Amino acid sequence: MSKRDYYEVLGVSKSADDQELKKAYRKLAMKYHPDRNPDDAEAEANFKEAKEAYEILSDEQKRAAYDRFGHQGVDPSAGGFGGGGFGGGNFSDIFGEVFGDIFGGGGGGGRQTSNRGSDLRYTLEITLEQAVSGYTAEIRVPTLAECKTCDGSGAKKGTQPTGCTMCGGVGQVRMQQGFFAVQQTCPNCRGTGQVIKDPCNDCHGQGRVEKTKNLSVKIPAGVDTGDRVRLAGEGQQGVRGGPAGDLYVQIMVKDHHIFQRDGKDLLCEAPISFCDAALGGELEIPTLTGRAKIKIPAETQSGKVFRLRGKGVAPLRGGQSGDLLCRVVIETPVNLNRKQRELLKAFQEGLESDKSGSHSPKASSWFDGVKKFFGE
Repeated sequence: MSKRDYYEVLGVSKSADDQELKKAYRKLAMKYHPDRNPDDAEAEANFKEAKEAYEILSDEQKRAAYDRFGHQGVDPSAGGFGGGGFGGGNFSDIFGEVFGDIFGGGGGGGRQTSNRGSDLRYTLEITLEQAVSGYTAEIRVPTLAECKTCDGSGAKKGTQPTGCTMCGGVGQVRMQQGFFAVQQTCPNCRGTGQVIKDPCNDCHGQGRVEKTKNLSVKIPAGVDTGDRVRLAGEGQQGVRGGPAGDLYVQIMVKDHHIFQRDGKDLLCEAPISFCDAALGGELEIPTLTGRAKIKIPAETQSGKVFRLRGKGVAPLRGGQSGDLLCRVVIETPVNLNRKQRELLKAFQEGLESDKSGSHSPKASSWFDGVKKFFGE
């Protein structure tokens, strides 16, 4: 089955910048995340498709290769970059469902000389407040840890792995066909260069056992959806004593009930009364650090945006904080009693008696345009 165009998957144009990519991915990730769509295979597939597209397009080199060669340019089997340079990894199905992805690992060609463990990914949902101010999260990570019984060798206690006779302990075999020579992973030892004749009973020769560990993750202030935190050495334990891989904590910021984030700026809407808009007044609005007041000038129109400088988000990599942009919307009064209706009626008649149109310049301009449109 052919893959969809990555730009089409994210719903962005080919000229989209990093912020547009991040916003598009965040929207799709929040919509299709497995935690929000349990037992929904289609949603899970859409989530993985969006994640793959974002990983390629957010990387400058991979995006350039994709733009030039399409999926072939980033397909590891075709010699391209691949999805972040990570392979398959042999991890149990239950762990795959928890993480959604397994980085690194196992299946490529060539000997794994270090027998390094696979990298892992963990998706962490945090609030906007936590993303802006920083946060220390406690997470439970299912992984593969070194078997204590055999000290990671995979061999039964009192025995040792032996060198592979097929490859001579190098982990690779050379196949010659005429003028062509192909080097590939040894099928007997699977690239490790060693064979276990008497495997450990606890890990069955793998040198690793399933384990869940608790970790503290320090999330720096200013992160946004799509950012990730690397925990070195907290991935899967390496094969037969090899070093552990890394754990990548992928950040996903939850929707906020008041604010929307646009880069380092925060956006919100606030209702104001008709009287405050016409006569002027004062509006108290929330910020992530407390309360603030906005002076509403007389004759304010609906949709006017007020800027509170420095009340946005401090960028992750330093620099000046963004702003809080508050858009005011005039709220039409409801549930009026008879007296209130009479007063409004009198007010309306007073405005209509003034034919100058000076009280409603936008309406006058609009109706003049309508007349020109119909040739009146």
